[in-house]
Amino acid sequence: MATRQSGSTHSAKILPFTPTSSRIRCISPAYEGHCLLYSHHALSRDKLYAIRILCWARLADGRDVAVVPWLNDISHCRDLNDAETGLAVGYYDPACDDRFDTLPSQHRAALDALSEQVATDKAHGVLQEIPDLIGSHAAMVKDSDELVLEPVVSWQLRGDGRMQAMLADPERITQQPVLPGDPCLYAADHESGLRYYFQYHIANQIKNGGAMSTRILGQLIRR
Repeated sequence: MATRQSGSTHSAKILPFTPTSSRIRCISPAYEGHCLLYSHHALSRDKLYAIRILCWARLADGRDVAVVPWLNDISHCRDLNDAETGLAVGYYDPACDDRFDTLPSQHRAALDALSEQVATDKAHGVLQEIPDLIGSHAAMVKDSDELVLEPVVSWQLRGDGRMQAMLADPERITQQPVLPGDPCLYAADHESGLRYYFQYHIANQIKNGGAMSTRILGQLIRR
């Protein structure tokens, strides 16, 4: 995750993501590279951290929220309300070094259209599937206690409002590149050995080895 020095900008209002009170109706993939800014006092009281936004979502109650893979679930952005462990403070556009606090107009328009088109009666089916555009990796523990990092190909929005990461089964790949909806994809969940989500720069650090990688891998395997 990248860091940003905190400054005297306008206060941003981040709506809490609370699946227990309202589920996701539709999603719009964040293709511009926008980030969610948050403070984390356990790491530093002088910095803001930036994590790439996966998509924007409209909840059943009409609210619009930014969605990010967080820890071992995508729903953890609802917990970004504590400065000691993660407090959302706004959005950031690295292309123009600008902070903002409202849903971009193009995504509002997309969610307006999608909320009328996406079927809501598929209790267990797939409502939408979007590509992963932020380089997400899933840390998976295999039967032999070997931990591997698998790139996330896509994310599915299910009829019950859940989002799940889709990974490629190497033994079932018949064509390259693997695209969303490919038959070789399977859901990353705790039953399949999911431990953690990493964005690409952290995943690359782990792949390159070193003391930090060894420590992280050991902690994940012991969970």
